[in-house]
Amino acid sequence: MSNMVQAIRMALHVAEERHGVTDIFGEDVGPPLGGAFTATQGLKTAWNSPLDERGIVGASIGLGLAGCRNVAEIQFCDYAFNAIDLLKLGGMIHWSSNGDWNCPMTIMTPVGSGIRGSIYHSHSFDATATHIPGYKIAIPSTPKDAYGLLLSCVVDPNPCFFLVPKALMRVRAQPGEEIPGEPGDDKALSKLIDAPLGERSQWKPQWPDTPDLFIPFGEARTVRPGRDLTVVSYGRTLPLCARAAEELSREEIEAEVIDLRSLHPYDWERIAESVRRTGRALFVNEDTEITNFGEHLLRRTVEELFYELIAPPRLLAGAHVPGIGLADSLEMASVPQLPSITEAIRSLARIEP
Repeated sequence: MSNMVQAIRMALHVAEERHGVTDIFGEDVGPPLGGAFTATQGLKTAWNSPLDERGIVGASIGLGLAGCRNVAEIQFCDYAFNAIDLLKLGGMIHWSSNGDWNCPMTIMTPVGSGIRGSIYHSHSFDATATHIPGYKIAIPSTPKDAYGLLLSCVVDPNPCFFLVPKALMRVRAQPGEEIPGEPGDDKALSKLIDAPLGERSQWKPQWPDTPDLFIPFGEARTVRPGRDLTVVSYGRTLPLCARAAEELSREEIEAEVIDLRSLHPYDWERIAESVRRTGRALFVNEDTEITNFGEHLLRRTVEELFYELIAPPRLLAGAHVPGIGLADSLEMASVPQLPSITEAIRSLARIEP
């Protein structure tokens, strides 16, 4: 079964073969490297751009306005901040033209902590992305979701962000969550689509016959049902929330865990239905806690579900610090980890009505 990087690579192959993607580009995206995380190895339309995030975003907008579906990678989201004004320009094209102009472009970028990337390669971008209207925003937590959400991005007629949690890139699919058509054996899939080490100029991938699979924007997934509280997360922290919920079931605390999968549009209906049943809500992500997307969800929970809550809703997010340090202890202290998530769920569940 595939890991997330392999799932992305297979989705991009399907996108260029069946869905009109003409250009996949960014720093080191083309041969011989195939991307810093190898997500673009073997793709026919992949090419290397200069080391210039503003140039990458500008080229993506230009291609989109010309009707060329494209996937532009910003190698690490930390450097997307260099191009915020151009990203805003891309997001307003459809609106400012009163719907006359489309701009089919996907900005793909790795996000978050978990690889000891220190201050220049550990930022989150999810809250910033939600502050740029005009984009659909996908952030997967499983290889299958990465495959389906990326295909939804590339066929969309207007701009999309595809945010890839760095810490989950090498995590393999769980049984029952594989992409249809992929080999069930990890080594067999690697032999087909992973470029060999060393000389690879003559190497060509052998793509498995994977189908079109479109995961709709705004459709969350209930990872684990529960009765005592609702935990809403996405990306790197989602598997940690699911694991914490499983561990706490031994204490007779049954937490419902929801994976948002997309941040705009987002599945408010699923969140609201769950919170109405449980009466408690915990929002978890690793972006900094001030002006956090979870704060928006918490505000809406209070405004619309106040009289159905039996405990104050909570946000567990990253510390409001300028960056994440290289030392393991600093990274662990800067963003939610399994112990802090477990304690947040436990303490919220034990608040008496």
